[in-house]
Amino acid sequence: MGSVNYTELGAFLRSRRERIRPVDVGLPHGLRRRVPGLRRDEVAQLAGASVDYYNELERGAGSQPSAQMIAALARALRLTADERDYLYHLADRPVPAHGGPASHVHPGMLDLLTRLTSTPAQVITDLHVTLVQNPPAVALLGDHSGLRGARASFIHRWFTDPDARRMYPEADHGGQSRAFVADLRAAAARRGAKDTEARSMISSLIGASSEFASLWADHDVAFRRDDRKRLVHPELGLIEVNCLHLFSEDGRQRLLWFTPAVGTDSAGLLDLLAVLGTQEVTGPTL
Repeated sequence: MGSVNYTELGAFLRSRRERIRPVDVGLPHGLRRRVPGLRRDEVAQLAGASVDYYNELERGAGSQPSAQMIAALARALRLTADERDYLYHLADRPVPAHGGPASHVHPGMLDLLTRLTSTPAQVITDLHVTLVQNPPAVALLGDHSGLRGARASFIHRWFTDPDARRMYPEADHGGQSRAFVADLRAAAARRGAKDTEARSMISSLIGASSEFASLWADHDVAFRRDDRKRLVHPELGLIEVNCLHLFSEDGRQRLLWFTPAVGTDSAGLLDLLAVLGTQEVTGPTL
């Protein structure tokens, strides 16, 4: 597209890359570094891009970056919300609305996630759209990075896709359903009546799921702040974990991390998951 400002795009990416220390994004500093900040190949790795493509972007060439690539670069370079929006404008892409898979991840949460190298952790929106996962979370919960549209929300998948429920024992489905609906009501109330994203999701689920419609009519409301979960892993079987939630100031994002439940053998299973995460995840998830 002719309105992409390739020259400024390349210069901006280079300036943001040079200000970041490797330790800021969970990379070893190394003994010999000839450039300030990150190397181009390190940014490409963090964003899940090819090195050649990223090199072209910094040179002010190449094809127009997709919205997904802009979101990945913003996360890799730890951009502020204003810097992220500026990057979208330079690439002539519309700035995405809050709440979708391309939402800007709260920098503090992303920093914490980077440091949780052996603990499954992910950042989600208040509508349960996964924004970013670390490798242990991918190994525990599956890779959510390719989900788009309504299916990006785990609550939506829970009530419309039977496969989404396989990760929980059937005996726990009723309790999970009630908790999801109560959490969604609390999130929708916090967003306010004018929020179209939550209202559209609720309307869609009422029409698609009689279970959701029945539970919604109960008017239960409660944010999920911590849970003890039983998860069924396809290779390791049942894993009992504590799921803890850290909320952003506006409540729109949450950092979830999973620790072994006391009195179970889950600690050893999560250790195995850490190994699976390094073996099965192709490319970085941050």
